[in-house]
Amino acid sequence: MPMGLERVKTMEEFATLSGISRPTLSKYFNDPNSVRQSTRERVEAALKQYDYTPNVYAINQNRQLTRNIGIVVPYLADPFFAEVARSLEALCAQSGFNPILLSAHGDPDRETRNLESLRAIRPAGVLLAPLGRRSRHDDLKAFCRDVPTVLFDCDIEASGDAFFGSNNDQSIGLIVEYLSRTGEPPAFFEMRTAPNPNANKRRAAYEAAMRASGQAPMILAAGGTGWNFEEIAYAEAGRMMAERSLPTNTILCSNDRLAIGVLAAAYEHGYRVGVGHGHALRVAGHDDHPYARFTSPSLTTVSQDYDSIAGNSLTLLLSVIDSGERPKAKQATLFDGALVMRKSA
Repeated sequence: MPMGLERVKTMEEFATLSGISRPTLSKYFNDPNSVRQSTRERVEAALKQYDYTPNVYAINQNRQLTRNIGIVVPYLADPFFAEVARSLEALCAQSGFNPILLSAHGDPDRETRNLESLRAIRPAGVLLAPLGRRSRHDDLKAFCRDVPTVLFDCDIEASGDAFFGSNNDQSIGLIVEYLSRTGEPPAFFEMRTAPNPNANKRRAAYEAAMRASGQAPMILAAGGTGWNFEEIAYAEAGRMMAERSLPTNTILCSNDRLAIGVLAAAYEHGYRVGVGHGHALRVAGHDDHPYARFTSPSLTTVSQDYDSIAGNSLTLLLSVIDSGERPKAKQATLFDGALVMRKSA
């Protein structure tokens, strides 16, 4: 080792000392001509300052990355995730990549196993909708550190290269304003222990919207756990209707699947849902579930921008794959929802 040079063993350490990102260094060591001349000069200057020899075996392995892109969702039976996954599969194929779709089925251990299975096949990148609070956060961080990963629907702090999701403050505020303007202020129907963290954001957004308009929030919390939202809402709303304990004739549900359960309970208990003379209850939801237009009556809701969430998630991931450059800072992008007025409210 030349006198005065500091010995560096790993590329991570060399990246820290030189101030050059690991992806840029990896790209340089794969092919020095693949980076800008100014970048090449910085790397070569750092090599003169530090005694570092790249692992040729690891570099050769990196050249063997597949054309596979992993798509991991928390619960594929949920129509929202099924719709986004369908869109992502088609977009991946159009971009020349092979989509590999995996579901955690609500199980954090299975989510971790899915990621490790993907790691083993060396994917070009991964699109991940994590479970959220129940995820093994350390496992996710470790995976995202090693594999280009874009998160959608649910964000995990310090994980992933970017996040794309829905603007719950805007969408909930939009439908609370509409329902309050056209009838009695809405009560918010949710699960007491919701598996998806968006539920907590929507409750907070509802409370803020109600207080901003000078109204007291009304929370209707259903018991039960898991992803069988319709069944849980049907049982709890049915109990409230039987006891005549609803605080208002307008119910805003945290998601459309809960609203479908409330509609079923209303039918069974003789509540006519809709607007105008002879109607006893208004019901609205959130997401624009694929079946929302076919409920009876059809469901008023707020649509999520599925296409923008899916399209922008993949576009960002492809740019990372193509450039070999991981973003220096994680960026979160939220898309506004749109009010969809149907017969239920």
